[in-house]
Amino acid sequence: MWRWVKWIWGGVASLGLAGLLVLAIITERTKLPGEEMTPAGIRQSISEYVKMRDGVEIAVTVDLPADLKRGERVPVPMRTTRYWRAPRIGWTLRTLVALHQAPPEELEDRQAAYFNERHFVVLAVDARGSGASGGNRVIEWSPAELADMGEVAAWAARQPWSNGRVATFGISYDGNTAELAAAAGQPAIRAVMPLYDNFDVLWAIQAGGVALSKQIQEWSDAIAAMDRDDVCGAQEDKGWSCWRDRLMIPGVRPVDADAHGKHLAELVRQHYNVNVAQAVARVEFRDDHIGDFHLGDISPSGLRARIEASKVPMMVWCGWLDGGGGDDALTRYRNFSNPQVVVIGPLSHGGGFNVDPFASSHTPPAPKTEEQLKMEADFFDRVLRNDAPETIESSIQYYTMGARRWNTTKAWPPEGLSTERLYFAEHNTLNTARPSAAIARDSYTVDFTASTGEQSRWATGVGGGDVVYPDRAHEDRKLLVYDSSPLDSDLEITGSPVLTLEMSSTTTDGAVHAYLEDVSPEGRVTYLDEGVLRVLDRQEVDPRSLPYTPLGPAHSFRRKDAGSLTPGEPARIRLSLYATSVLLRKGHRLRVALAGADASVFQRYPTEGTPTWMVYREAHRASFIEWPAKRNSESAR
Repeated sequence: MWRWVKWIWGGVASLGLAGLLVLAIITERTKLPGEEMTPAGIRQSISEYVKMRDGVEIAVTVDLPADLKRGERVPVPMRTTRYWRAPRIGWTLRTLVALHQAPPEELEDRQAAYFNERHFVVLAVDARGSGASGGNRVIEWSPAELADMGEVAAWAARQPWSNGRVATFGISYDGNTAELAAAAGQPAIRAVMPLYDNFDVLWAIQAGGVALSKQIQEWSDAIAAMDRDDVCGAQEDKGWSCWRDRLMIPGVRPVDADAHGKHLAELVRQHYNVNVAQAVARVEFRDDHIGDFHLGDISPSGLRARIEASKVPMMVWCGWLDGGGGDDALTRYRNFSNPQVVVIGPLSHGGGFNVDPFASSHTPPAPKTEEQLKMEADFFDRVLRNDAPETIESSIQYYTMGARRWNTTKAWPPEGLSTERLYFAEHNTLNTARPSAAIARDSYTVDFTASTGEQSRWATGVGGGDVVYPDRAHEDRKLLVYDSSPLDSDLEITGSPVLTLEMSSTTTDGAVHAYLEDVSPEGRVTYLDEGVLRVLDRQEVDPRSLPYTPLGPAHSFRRKDAGSLTPGEPARIRLSLYATSVLLRKGHRLRVALAGADASVFQRYPTEGTPTWMVYREAHRASFIEWPAKRNSESAR
C-alpha cells in the first residue's frame, strides 16, 4: 500500500501546483481500478458492512471479476487483514493516475487482481477494531476475530455472486487469519492458504526465547497509527511529508454508503486496542498470559484439534530466510493431518525477492511472481470450482540454495540423507575426530555490538524487503569461529543442523546466536543459516509434553522448565538451527560462528554485565555440530 506514496514526488515536480489544481477538477471523474462496471452492468468493487452476532460492523470489499455475468456464481477467496482492506484514494493520486504517472495496475492488490482475472470473486475484510470496522482488539487474532471470519464467510456463501464455496488466503498477519479461519467451524470454508505466516505465534515475538524487541516495537507503532486512521503515523512522517501523504492516501476506504466517512470516524473512535509492544513485553515464556489469553489461544499450533477437524486442504508458502518460516511450514506438515501443498523457496517475506545467498541477482524472485500467483489460483481451482473437489495429496516443493534446483518430497527430511558431524577442535577448527584432550577450551567475551545487519532474515518480516547479508568476514572477528577443512566434494545440507555446545559463563543468563557459514577459497564468508536459544530455556523435555513435535531438540520455553546458569559451571546446550536446503561447493569451508548477541533486532541478555564464555572441546565435554547431508560431486552448477 505505502509504495503508492512515492509517486507524488515526480507528479508534483512535473505539474506544479497550478497544474494540479486544474487537473483535480478533471480527475474527479477518473476511475481507479475496481470502480469500473462489468459488461453486465454490475459495479466491479462494492464495499459495505456485515453485522456480527454482537452488533459489531465489519467492513468488507467485494471485487467481482470484470467478465462476471448476471446470475453467475463463482468461488470466493477471502482475505482478512488488520492493515486496511483498501485505502481511500486522494485527488492527487487520482491526478497522477490520469496522467499515467502512477500506472493503474500498480494501484491494485496484485494477488486479488490476478484472482479476479482467473474468475474468482475476491473478498477483503477489515478485522474488528481495525481499518473501517467497528469494535476493539483485546489481542491479535482473538477468538472474536476468528468467529468473525466464520460469520463473514457464511455471509459470502449466501450472496448471489457466490457458489457457496469460500477459501481464505493472505500474507503474514493475513496468513495467520487465513489458517485460523479453518478453526471457525464454518462449512463454507473449503480451503486455506496461509502465506508467510506464523504457525506458533511465540515465534513472531521471539526466536528461541530471545525477544525480537526492535521489530515488535516498530510493528506495534505502525498498526496503532493505522487503527487511528493515521496515514502519517503509519509512515512516521511529519510536516510537508505528512501533508503529501494525506493528498495521496487520506486514510482507510469507507464503505460505499458512507462516502464522506462520517460513520467511519465514529467507528475509529471505538478502536480501544491493546498496545501490542507493551503486552508482548510481559511475555517471557510460553505459559505467560497476554491479558486473559495464552499464546496457544491465538496460534494455529494451539488450535490443532479444531483445524484438523475441518479437514480443509492447505497451500502453504514460505521462504528459507524469512525468519523461521521454513520451520513453521515443516513443523505444521509433520504435525497436522490436513492435506498440505507446501512450497519453500529462496523467498523474502511475501515472496518479492530471490534471497538465495549465492544468487547473482535477487530479482525476479524464484519462482517469478506471475508463476507464484498462477500456482495459487490453480490450487483454488482444484478445491473450489466443483461440488466434488479434487483430492489434494500432501507434498513439499523445496528449493536448494546454491544449486538453483527445485525438489519434491512427501516426507521430511527427504530420503537419501545421512548425518555428518564435526567437532570443535584446536586452532578454531572443525574436525571429524572426537577430541581426546582432558582439558581443552576456548574463551570468548560476548561482543554486544555484533550484528547480522539491517537486511537480515528478521528484517524482511516488516515490509517484505530483500534479504542481503554482506561478506561476514569482518563481523566474524567479533565472534568465536570454527572452520572445517576444504570440502573434498560438493555438500548439500537439507534439514535442520543441530549444535551441541558444552560451555560455561560468568553470568547466569545469556543468548546463543549460532551461525552456519560458507567460506570461499578467496576468503568471502557467506551467511547460510542460524539458530538462537536463550540459555535459560536449554532444558530438553519429552516432545510428547509439547503442543506439537518440533524439528530438533525439544525445549518447552515454559517458565517452570527455565533454569539459570551457575557461573563457571559447565552446561550442555543443544539447539536446532533453522531448517534449510543449501549446497556448498568443493574447495569451500564450513564455518560455525558463535555470538552472544545480535544488535540488529534482538534484545540483549543479560541486560547488565558482559558474559565471558568458556567453550569446551574435551574428551568428556565435546562440542560439535551435525547436519543431514548429501554428498554429490556432480551437483548442478
